[in-house]
Amino acid sequence: PAGGGGFYTHQIANSVRFSGDAELADSRSGDGSTTKGTFSMWFKRSTLSDGSNDIFLMHAREDGNNHIRVLLKHDDTIEVMGETGAAVIIELETTRVFRDMTAWYHLVVLIDFTDSTAGDRCQLYINGVRETAFDVENYPDDASQVTALNTAATMFIGTNTGNANQFKGYLAEVVVIDGTRQAIGDLGVFKNGVWTPVDPSGLTFGTNGFYFEFKGSGTSANSSGMGADTSGNDHHFTVNNLTAVDQSTDTCTNNFATMNPLDNFYAAHPFAEGNTKVSTSTSTTSFSTATIGLSTGKWYFEGTVRAVMGEEGIGVSPVVSTATDDYPGKATDSVSYKGNNGNVRKSNSNAAYGNAYVNNNVIGVALNLDDNEIKFYLNGTVQNSGTAVALTAAASTPNGVYFPMVGDGSTDSVGVWEVNFGAGSFTALSSAVADGNGFGAFEYAPPSGFLAICTKNLATNG
Repeated sequence: PAGGGGFYTHQIANSVRFSGDAELADSRSGDGSTTKGTFSMWFKRSTLSDGSNDIFLMHAREDGNNHIRVLLKHDDTIEVMGETGAAVIIELETTRVFRDMTAWYHLVVLIDFTDSTAGDRCQLYINGVRETAFDVENYPDDASQVTALNTAATMFIGTNTGNANQFKGYLAEVVVIDGTRQAIGDLGVFKNGVWTPVDPSGLTFGTNGFYFEFKGSGTSANSSGMGADTSGNDHHFTVNNLTAVDQSTDTCTNNFATMNPLDNFYAAHPFAEGNTKVSTSTSTTSFSTATIGLSTGKWYFEGTVRAVMGEEGIGVSPVVSTATDDYPGKATDSVSYKGNNGNVRKSNSNAAYGNAYVNNNVIGVALNLDDNEIKFYLNGTVQNSGTAVALTAAASTPNGVYFPMVGDGSTDSVGVWEVNFGAGSFTALSSAVADGNGFGAFEYAPPSGFLAICTKNLATNG
């Protein structure tokens, strides 16, 4: 978990969460360079491709025959493709796949059709390393061929044209440079083996270039919007199907936990909203875990229950689910605070604990792995008169960690959890309280010394 203290020279504060029906779009009024340009973005996936649909990160399109696009293909490879007059002038499709939904990727495309080496005219980098193995590999013949990247074409971020083939996940620090193929070192550097961002604000962006820092939370195409261009060009993008709650502090320089869609085989829970929303299944009673396991330190997260329909449970587990009937609290050393009766289920044994909870209640979970105990809060009030539930030391559990988890012990109907590890929620918070290190935004103040689950806190307190 690199990211503590001053590890990152350039800090990226915000991202925007795309949930599958959102886009940023802008129609440029004139052409810039049609032969040279740079495209850069950081992204964190929330879903994998479904085997049939591509997922667009960027698409600049004049019409059906003139466009350039960067996308995650239906097989989870990455493709850069450009067409002019229906003729393919660029087509790079990687051999390797990109399926990590717990971490951030940095994608850079460098274009210079005037380069004397054909294979250098379009370059693709992931996390600072140039991709050289392609299943499909075609380069522009020469500078007489042009790309739509910096033309008057409409530019879409997060979708294809017209809000189709949508990206689901988080985007941060999106940069387009018009007229210059930047060096990869202008956009990132390796530090202790970790690819880290470089501040791009001093670069020359050209006529149609833009820079998204996602500082604003507004929905208008202006300097306060999520599509605000901070390059100085004021190419502010139109915001479609995004609201203020889609602005997030989950970024490549401070990666927050989310619920983990890779641990969902037995639970079969539908995930949504950047993997912060979990709907339970009517066919299983299993649970889902978070992307970060915890071994030491004091940690806090919140779960807001949006539909109490059965035996909702929230807590921690030292293992992922292994069966369709692994209801919350069944596994050895797992602990779940139950909604229907306020009991705690630990290692498959029930005990009286606190109050039952209902729709829209916020459950705070304070996990203390220094003293090996856990407490639960209901709408900010500690339960069981503050008496904690004892835990087995993380080092003595099968994986040496505890995972935050949510689930439902009933198949009667669908329950809904909204889980916040500190990067915010998809429903507006009334208070947005940070932890003692200044990270996170919670509905209720974390207990003293308890921290949001993010890599900066892990680097200093984990």
